[in-house]
Amino acid sequence: MAKLILSMDGLVLNEIQLRKERMSIGRKAHNDIQIDNMAISGEHAAVVTILNDSFLEDLNSTNGTLVNGQPVKKHFLKDGDVIELGKYKMKYFSVPGAGHESSDYAGSVPLRSDALAGISTVSDAPATTTATGGAAAPNLPAAAIRLLSGRNAGQQLPLTKTLTTLGRPGQVAVITKRQQGYFLTHVEGANFPLLNGQAIDAQARRLEDHDLIEIAGVRMEFFLKS
Repeated sequence: MAKLILSMDGLVLNEIQLRKERMSIGRKAHNDIQIDNMAISGEHAAVVTILNDSFLEDLNSTNGTLVNGQPVKKHFLKDGDVIELGKYKMKYFSVPGAGHESSDYAGSVPLRSDALAGISTVSDAPATTTATGGAAAPNLPAAAIRLLSGRNAGQQLPLTKTLTTLGRPGQVAVITKRQQGYFLTHVEGANFPLLNGQAIDAQARRLEDHDLIEIAGVRMEFFLKS
């Protein structure tokens, strides 16, 4: 399991295990990682972990976020990267091959470092970016996404990869294949995807046959292939 080591002026303050798919960082108490300092925004940044990989997103903070001394808005984290928020530093440590302790991720392949870069789409069609490799759960029934709105309505996207990214910059979600089924997870953006008309939260949601998803203004149906 990946972790962050929080320090200030060379003094280690805390070791944080990245146990959740999304961990928020900020001054306010509701954050997963609270740093009570006025140089830190109320909701400053977030670390999103998908399978064995993590990336950092600055949440439009007032003073910005640095990685290895460079300002970033979004950054794929590599082992040894140093995140800077004001006087505080967080060093990222990955654990290759270990992934999450949950058996949900057994046999899965990691997200490519470039898989979240350059996501783009037209307004009425979802972008798709998939990790290469074999399926995480070969016993799962085949599934697909059918577009219900826009000029591409009726087209289907087979969910044949371990991870499929949907959306466009500003609102991105992923569908992952796990041993227990197919799961929808919010990745980026203030607006969360809708699942059967209800906004999901930061936790992964298991998809059921004929569930309706809406992301970035595009409606689609998840279905199992018989």
